[in-house]
Amino acid sequence: MRKKAFLFLMTVALLLAVAIPAMGAVEDTGFADVDAGAWYADAVEYCRDNSLMNGTTDTAFEPEAAMTRAMLATVLYHAAGSPQVAAASPFTDVAEGSWYADAAVWAQQNNVISGYGGGLFGTDDPVTREQIATMLWNYENSPSAERGSDFADEGAISSYASTAVDWARAEGIVNGKEGNRFDPQGNATRAEVAAMLLNYMSKNNSAAPAPDPESTSAAGIGTKILVAYFSATGNTRPLAEYVSDALDAELYEIIPEIPYTAADLNYGDSSSRATVEMNDPSARPAISGSVENMEEYDVVFLGYPIWWGQAPRIVGTFLESYDLSGKTIVPFCTSGSSGIGSSAMDLHDLASGADWLSGQRFSSGTSRSAMVNWINGLDLGVTAE
Repeated sequence: MRKKAFLFLMTVALLLAVAIPAMGAVEDTGFADVDAGAWYADAVEYCRDNSLMNGTTDTAFEPEAAMTRAMLATVLYHAAGSPQVAAASPFTDVAEGSWYADAAVWAQQNNVISGYGGGLFGTDDPVTREQIATMLWNYENSPSAERGSDFADEGAISSYASTAVDWARAEGIVNGKEGNRFDPQGNATRAEVAAMLLNYMSKNNSAAPAPDPESTSAAGIGTKILVAYFSATGNTRPLAEYVSDALDAELYEIIPEIPYTAADLNYGDSSSRATVEMNDPSARPAISGSVENMEEYDVVFLGYPIWWGQAPRIVGTFLESYDLSGKTIVPFCTSGSSGIGSSAMDLHDLASGADWLSGQRFSSGTSRSAMVNWINGLDLGVTAE
């Protein structure tokens, strides 16, 4: 479970309502309460663009709102692909059937967020800075860390969080405040969480080394390749374009007849369009347009984001629209944490006559050279450049 370059996170719109002074709409960020010059603006945009954190509304992010334990558990749970939770909640303050119930049980079972004892999870308690460092450290499987230089308020950091804070600081995930203070008991705000996510994801998105130019050649002669992709928020598109460019392959975007809006992709809303579709295995959203001469292609690279641990249902629409018998299909997905896992396996029956390769999960921001290295390791008889 904890896939290291995952990581975490944070796909939730269930946040604490805190009054934030309204400001004029900011074109650069898309949120009325996030000024383009704010220290956290880039982090907020990154999290929004990569579906890690949504706004509390279509126009508000509430950067100073506190994250509660239930919210953070839900964010991490969704990031992990919302795996099924079989056990009942052991917590007396976790309401059965609540939006955070499975997340709380999952977090406790996987040692990400422990309860307080006495049957309490601390559902509505704000998460402190030292607690969130510890939770992310737990999610990273509690790696060792050098002590490093102390914060000015080092003595105020609880003993249980000491190594986690050292790790978070050494990895550049958590920075100190003015005066080299960590403020361990201070509440972690949404802006701070967004910044931590950007820092973590940047740490894990290091590019793979570029291949030796002398060892590359043009794509295999006689092999015709199609790169088909679905990218509702734009995360998968750049990777599909890298594959197409590296192989001089045709590029086809799977475009829904009815585009997905931000409200449609609100993971925290059980009645949102995407949630309803993903809860219905038979859902097949209509596609605008089609691939011409599909019979001519030998290899199909199939790119998509991970929604609720699976490929969006529109990918099923695409696969069932053609006879793919005898073709080689290479799936790849974009996700903050979930591996490609069952998302690809569950697609196999929709094109059972095809030769499916195992595929790969990539984080948003993966470099072109990393994609090239992946392609050249597939033993397809073609070489990416």
